[in-house]
Amino acid sequence: MQVLIVDDSKLALIALKSLLTENGYDVLTASDGKSGLEALELNPSCRAVISDWEMPEMNGIEFCRAVRAQDRPGYVYFLLLTSHAQVDEMVQGLSAGADDFIGKPYNPAEVLARLRAGERILSLETRDVAIFALAKLAESRDNDTGAHLERVQYYCRALSQWMATQDKFKDVINTEYIGLMFQTSPLHDIGKVGIPDAILLKPGRLDPAEFEIMKTHTTIAAHTLDAALEKFPGVAFLKMAKDIAESHHEKVDGTGYPYGLKGDDIPLCGRIMAVADVYDALVSKRVYKDALTHDATRAIIEEGRGKHFDPDVVDAFIASGDKFLDIRQRFTDE
Repeated sequence: MQVLIVDDSKLALIALKSLLTENGYDVLTASDGKSGLEALELNPSCRAVISDWEMPEMNGIEFCRAVRAQDRPGYVYFLLLTSHAQVDEMVQGLSAGADDFIGKPYNPAEVLARLRAGERILSLETRDVAIFALAKLAESRDNDTGAHLERVQYYCRALSQWMATQDKFKDVINTEYIGLMFQTSPLHDIGKVGIPDAILLKPGRLDPAEFEIMKTHTTIAAHTLDAALEKFPGVAFLKMAKDIAESHHEKVDGTGYPYGLKGDDIPLCGRIMAVADVYDALVSKRVYKDALTHDATRAIIEEGRGKHFDPDVVDAFIASGDKFLDIRQRFTDE
């Protein structure tokens, strides 16, 4: 595993690097938070950070927050090396996104033990891989969707991140919520595995009877994920996956499906997914339609404000326009 050590003390860097290298770790070093961020940008495979708390310009807490704000493909396990042992200081570190602490002066065996604990946590990302693979398998029945799953993941993250900065959502959308949105959004259309090919792959417009069958993909997904929740109650990602799959075609004016829910009765994750999904559908070329421009799609989404879409999510979309363009370019179907 690749580990980044960040400390403004050269002696501390040398000593910790020697310990980790001798125990089989691939070690990167940085002398401050800014260069630490640059090292992470250049090394996307880096999975763990050990950072000193007290550093000039950008301290360990600020560095941790900056790492959590990065758009990275995988989770980074963050250890703070510190002499801060007060409860309120520990709470400050955990709130910034730190996973664990190593007290100064450190015991080498403790450092290695805490890193190995981090490796066990990181191994849970195999769950994320399985979720995405399952979603890709469902999507594989329709070869026309390209990188749709990847794009909606990042669209949902961009929307959630902006909304988290607003007072209305500061107690609702936190780092964990944003992570769950990113993790589970690819499952939004998993229920389409239960839709007949004649309907799912029809190149033209569906007739009313066919559309009624197509709409059941939301409830098929919900029933499937409900069964998983019965076996594993309280698992947060299953609950959010179910809410997204079941509600992302609801409209805030009550004209959506499958239940005709209105406004805040629609789960927030479903309201976020609705904007991400519609945006991607409109800007993507399909055999039965041309792609719309970002500006034309923005106009349609703004027109749907308060009718199809939650006004707060539309605000997030407008504020995140540049991010949406970057994501679209990054995951182009070409």
